[in-house]
Amino acid sequence: MSQPSTPRSWVISANGHSDFPLQNLPFGVFSVGDSSARAGVAIGEHIFDLQAAADFFQGEALRAVQAMAGGQLNSFFALGRGPRVALRERLLDLLSEHSNHRFELEGMGANLLPLAAHCQLHLPARINDYTDFYVGIAHAQNVGKLFRPDSPLLPNYKHVPIGYHGRASTIRPSGTPVIRPKGQTLPAGASQPVFGPCARLDFELELGIWIGQGNALGEAIDIAEAGEHIAGFCLLNDWSARDVQAWEYQPLGPFLSKSFITSISPWVVTAEAMAPFRLAQPARPPGDPQPLDYLLDTHDQTNGALDIELEVLLSSAAMRDQQLPPMRLSLSSTRHMYWTVAQMVAHHSVNGCQLQAGDLLGSGTLSGPEAGQFGSLLEITDGGTRSIDLPSGETRTFLEDGDEVIFTARCSREGFASIGLGECRGRVMPAR
Repeated sequence: MSQPSTPRSWVISANGHSDFPLQNLPFGVFSVGDSSARAGVAIGEHIFDLQAAADFFQGEALRAVQAMAGGQLNSFFALGRGPRVALRERLLDLLSEHSNHRFELEGMGANLLPLAAHCQLHLPARINDYTDFYVGIAHAQNVGKLFRPDSPLLPNYKHVPIGYHGRASTIRPSGTPVIRPKGQTLPAGASQPVFGPCARLDFELELGIWIGQGNALGEAIDIAEAGEHIAGFCLLNDWSARDVQAWEYQPLGPFLSKSFITSISPWVVTAEAMAPFRLAQPARPPGDPQPLDYLLDTHDQTNGALDIELEVLLSSAAMRDQQLPPMRLSLSSTRHMYWTVAQMVAHHSVNGCQLQAGDLLGSGTLSGPEAGQFGSLLEITDGGTRSIDLPSGETRTFLEDGDEVIFTARCSREGFASIGLGECRGRVMPAR
């Protein structure tokens, strides 16, 4: 459901807010002090407490609020699109500038809580399963060139959305410290591995996709219906220990090099809020194969891509000591996805795999084809052979202790209010 930019909110900080204007209304889970976690909606610099305002909802909207009562959004996701849309429409009515309930809600201070000062944000849902895809073709080509200069893409890449099952238990919300992992590595020129802290710690810029309604075991999700199974989106940092990965990934792929932590932004930006920022999937270059029938849907090809600008910033400890702002490392976009989100969902379930409400998918690293658009240090530094100059006078090839990586995202379109996905940040701490 598209919302034009003209409506304003009586929550003053929402008007013109870079991430959370009235047109966004993402869902999340928060707590205040020692209180139990509960569901809320980000609006400007505040959280609208859904449980505290439950009396303002009826019908399907109330059903949606009641599904969040346990402080996790899984049951809400499982309800599907209908109740989610009903809740969004009611929130737009309650929080708009000319709402009939404005003064009543303003007088109930418990409904609206300052985000920065009082609230701790949690994972929005219980994540039973996490799958990381590899749909950023520029990243696949850039990394492939480092190891296979003559054939950077493997033969299956343009036929099948590549992915692997990750570790759900180590997904954490933005702001959680990133403990430098330990593992086996094979030093250059050595014949035997050694054990110790990772020396080539990296980030990966990704889009996170939350599954709404799942499917029964053995029943595939049709590509034309896949969009109905997507609850919303977030930012995702698939932290990577490149030296550990290089030693362990053959023949089965990533293991300990990825499973130590994955960071996500804590707000679920709904599919409805993203509706104005959908566009056609870019046409495949001449000679590229067309997707097989189970991955091809006309509506998805004309409306299934997303237009989200993605930014990576870096702040070192020395930069913070010198009061220098974070440095931009990359500016990329979801336009560089070779496969759509619906294709990812359809492929994931085509073998009968059961997806469940609250499952999380990662897009894979979303790099662009040009310098300044790369979504990992592995690409930016050409495998660690070229260093980055920081404004503090330091250099980097990979992340050092004290470095903080910050992801942001922005959706913009003429005639519509811009929205964001919130921050996804993590600061590297020494190995234990």
